[in-house]
Amino acid sequence: MAGLLVVTLLLGAGPAATAALAVAALLFAVGAVRGAQGTVQGVVFSRWIRPRLRPTAEREDPRPPRFAQVVGLVITGSGVVLAVLGLDAAVPVAAGVALVAAFLNAAFGFCLGCEMYVLGRRVLHRA
Repeated sequence: MAGLLVVTLLLGAGPAATAALAVAALLFAVGAVRGAQGTVQGVVFSRWIRPRLRPTAEREDPRPPRFAQVVGLVITGSGVVLAVLGLDAAVPVAAGVALVAAFLNAAFGFCLGCEMYVLGRRVLHRA
């Protein structure tokens, strides 16, 4: 996903960048519907990487990563919609925001969407 977002940024603003961001939005939509395990990355992990790792009893709650996919869909989808409405500059902005979130997750293990999910749950349970 990060590679696709970098390509989108390199394409700048225009039809090619909008198409690339639309592909990213589609991939986020798949993750939002099927969960992180249903994404391209999730399938690759479950087929070729997980079998090489020791089995673990502990599994991550799938709701925060799924919510993170929804956040990615909202960001990239907004960029695509705004570009279709004539605001081409929204494409690199949306791609940049999504890329920053992807970088935080890859480099530091900080899932922005997951943290938003946890914060939202805390706020809703207080109210």
